[in-house]
Amino acid sequence: MTIRHRFLFRLLAALLALAVLSGCGIRRKKYETPIATDSRQPDKTLFDKAVNDIEKSRYEVARLTLQTLINTYPDSEYLAKAKLAIADAWYRQGGTTALAQAEAEYKDFITFFPTMAEAGEAQLKVAMIHYQQMEKANRDATHARRADDEFKQLLLQFPNSPFVEEAKQRLREVQEVLAQHEFDVGQQYFIKGNPRAAILRLKDLTEQYPNFSQSDDALWMMGQSFEKGGKDFRPKAAEAYAKIVSDYPLSDRVEPAKEKLTEWNLPVPQPKPEMYERQKYDLEHIERRGFFGRALSVFSKRPDVSTASKAGEPVLLPGGRPGDAGMTDIRATPADAAGGTGIRLEAVPLSTETPAQPGQPPAAPPAAQPPATPPPAQPQKPDSGGAPAEQAALTPPANVPDPAAAAAPSSDKPTEQPQPNAKNTKKKKEKKKKAR
Repeated sequence: MTIRHRFLFRLLAALLALAVLSGCGIRRKKYETPIATDSRQPDKTLFDKAVNDIEKSRYEVARLTLQTLINTYPDSEYLAKAKLAIADAWYRQGGTTALAQAEAEYKDFITFFPTMAEAGEAQLKVAMIHYQQMEKANRDATHARRADDEFKQLLLQFPNSPFVEEAKQRLREVQEVLAQHEFDVGQQYFIKGNPRAAILRLKDLTEQYPNFSQSDDALWMMGQSFEKGGKDFRPKAAEAYAKIVSDYPLSDRVEPAKEKLTEWNLPVPQPKPEMYERQKYDLEHIERRGFFGRALSVFSKRPDVSTASKAGEPVLLPGGRPGDAGMTDIRATPADAAGGTGIRLEAVPLSTETPAQPGQPPAAPPAAQPPATPPPAQPQKPDSGGAPAEQAALTPPANVPDPAAAAAPSSDKPTEQPQPNAKNTKKKKEKKKKAR
């Protein structure tokens, strides 16, 4: 046996031994949220056994043990932890079916235990399920949009969770992928000479994803597209160029944008200090992929999020950054679904009222205005017949049947004729006798 064959044999034996050891459960992955108590109660014993099975990748056995705990001890103090551990077992197992089941279990946990500290972690896991299945910008964006919604839900429903910073960074990366898709479509419209379609795509991009790494290029193409519309659209183009100067001061498009504004005798805005600091931080902390990383990314369906912003505040609803003119604020209200929990996102216009200063009473509401009294009715002049117009209007016209009489039901019985008075008849007879 040659040295080469001997080396291959040893390598194969080592790989086989590693696979056997992994299958026997010797390679453990520690469970994140165990219960650190020394209780010897039966329900605690079942929970510890399930956690041990999860760490050794025996997920099916762990779920059966946890389900036994839930069914046998419905009032156990470990009930919430058991439901969360079932979801974690599905999540660790991986695969499309297991991840879908894990999402359903996490949602149930948030519904039944929304005030527990682990509820924020469960919401993060739901978002990460879609984040891990997210594809490149030129492919299906279903999981990217679902991840975008779930990370926003975490930031709004659990603002004090320890996972907020991680959720913000993941949300920036998700929005980088969604913005890249809109940018590619708008760029194709711009290259093919369709300025109207390009403006619609790029305008939505710059408003919804201002932290996108190529927002300056999107604004430049939008300004160029407006210029193609003639002088009537020059103010719109100038607005796009001015935003490049103020919001992206370290961009390569700043000098050409300044030249355009100077050529049109328009004021050149000053860069915003906070935007300068954000862009500087992003340039200093950019992640550059190596040669092999770029080469292998061609064969991967996972998106490249290395250019995503590291400091910009993610936008939770369309409309731009908080504080911009015309921006809609975000309000989270409880969900109205029966038996459900959570929040519903609403967009409300920003208030223009000045807040009351400390120590001063709030401004009194405006006094209610009394209802306006109608002007007195003017008497109408009599008509040519001498009767007032009001009486003429109330007098029914001639030859018009009475509605009450017309509506009365008809009867087949003959109507009774009025009988003559007996006294009058006797007087008439006496007068006739005297006359004779």
